[in-house]
Amino acid sequence: MSRHDHGPASGHTDSPGDGHDHGGHGHAGHAHGVSADADRRWLGIALALITGFMAVEVVIGVVARSLALISDAAHMLTDAASIVLALIAMRLAARPAKGRFTYGLKRAEILSAQANGLTLLLLGVWLAYEAVRRLLSPPEVAGGLMLATALVGIVVNVAATWCLSRANRSSLNVEGAYQHILNDLFAFIGTAVAALIVVLTGFARADAIATLIVVALMVKAGYGLLRDSGRIFLEAAPAGLDPDALGDRLVAQKQVVEVHDLHVWQITSGQAALSAHVLVEPGGDCHAVRRTLGELLRDDYGITHTTLQVDHAPEPVLQVARTGATGEDSHCADSHGPVHRDGPHAH
Repeated sequence: MSRHDHGPASGHTDSPGDGHDHGGHGHAGHAHGVSADADRRWLGIALALITGFMAVEVVIGVVARSLALISDAAHMLTDAASIVLALIAMRLAARPAKGRFTYGLKRAEILSAQANGLTLLLLGVWLAYEAVRRLLSPPEVAGGLMLATALVGIVVNVAATWCLSRANRSSLNVEGAYQHILNDLFAFIGTAVAALIVVLTGFARADAIATLIVVALMVKAGYGLLRDSGRIFLEAAPAGLDPDALGDRLVAQKQVVEVHDLHVWQITSGQAALSAHVLVEPGGDCHAVRRTLGELLRDDYGITHTTLQVDHAPEPVLQVARTGATGEDSHCADSHGPVHRDGPHAH
């Protein structure tokens, strides 16, 4: 049985008996630039702005027979849904870890981000279809009414975008809602330009062309959200972090002979976790090694949730490490992932 020290700094566990098994688990508080309450307040303000204007825009879009305005209203509906989803996900993620959910419900925020990305793509497909239809057979568009509504929409979306920019955008959940609002702002700008062209030249196809431009932006944002949320669900290493380079860095520390079973992943946005099995030289100080590695991970990589199992290396592994052999000899019969040793080795 081991005892766990869960404190603000790296802790450790000792296994009594043989004196060779030293595990460690540490995590620090995960600070964010904006509090969860502030996030909810800013999202609530943005939601009120969007839903109020959306109701007016639907009516005007039908009267003006403008696909760009109707598409903007439809986009605003998904904006509102994305914010509601983000607010629900925030509340779920704030619940403490218990029972079967040992990490709590933190990934509810990632589910929300994935849903936002998917709705952007699906809405983009529908709008692209409608835009192409109107390019082939453009209806008459009330350019003046379309222009006035688009200009008001720009003001509303600038305000809503500013509100969400004040929230913690390092959260993929908030970023998903932000991308929805930002794309809506681009949509209104495109609609305003198209309306001005209609008013000045009578070129009705400008309405559909503006819609296609907005669709391209929606696809780009939707793909980005699905990619980033998918990486988290698939337990990929955080973006920009190379696990092989990290393993080599760990094994280069004093007294460390081998690092294997190295796993690094994201629990949720901005919260990475790492676990590894570390072998040290016979007679080496396992506690000191664990502290050194924990500090390195925290200070150089920002990884504060770490679980390190530190053992003394048995003689066969020590011989392999000293001779520079690249075989698969390992302390574990079933090692998960590459084995890192000081010197040339396969990745």
